[in-house]
Amino acid sequence: MATKIHGKKYLEAAKLVDPEKLYEPAEAISLLKKMSFTKFDSTIEIHMKLGVDPRHADQMVRGVAMLPAGTGKEVKVLVFAQGEKAAEAEAAGADFVGLDDIIKQIEADWLGFDVAIATPDVMGKVGRLGKKLGPRGLMPSPKAGTITMDLAKTIRDVKAGRVEFKVDKTALLHIPAGKMSFSEDALLANITSVVDSVLRARPSGAKGTYVKSVVLSSTMSPSIRLDVTSAMALKP
Repeated sequence: MATKIHGKKYLEAAKLVDPEKLYEPAEAISLLKKMSFTKFDSTIEIHMKLGVDPRHADQMVRGVAMLPAGTGKEVKVLVFAQGEKAAEAEAAGADFVGLDDIIKQIEADWLGFDVAIATPDVMGKVGRLGKKLGPRGLMPSPKAGTITMDLAKTIRDVKAGRVEFKVDKTALLHIPAGKMSFSEDALLANITSVVDSVLRARPSGAKGTYVKSVVLSSTMSPSIRLDVTSAMALKP
């Protein structure tokens, strides 16, 4: 029963949500802020159920979204590069820059970063980290835009609020959209950007209804179901 799983504050917050209602995005954000009961600045996430089968390559959904108001967290960026490109990465504000030395650290189980970027010429060496970084979503990838020669722009984007998304085996997306401390307007701008990016990432093999449901929640909060038509109508 719910009373055995959730605490008193959660249950009080849950009373504010009508489980039968589909909320407008702005209304859902306002309600989410009213329900906040954590002492820390919780992360707000948008969850989307898609009408795709990720087992088929032409139905895989993956991409990036730029959050206009940022993520609300400091992002530690690692860059695999050498020579002039390593210097470019350092000048652009990367937290860790290197190649062989950093590869050895990661092989020894160091993972003190949030995003890894690499130049194409070093991927022959970086590739052997696939088993370590792949399952954690940290492996540089062309589709995610993290294998690039334009290190300065990519580092700036990641630091400013660039988030990656990839559909899981159950056709769900889980994407951070900011912090509870953000204003309602800032959260709406971030959510709008996320929805727009997911719609743009629609794969060629997707047939029928692409977005089946959209849910908003924060760390430890009850979920709020959005009206899918209203969510998909959001425009940056």
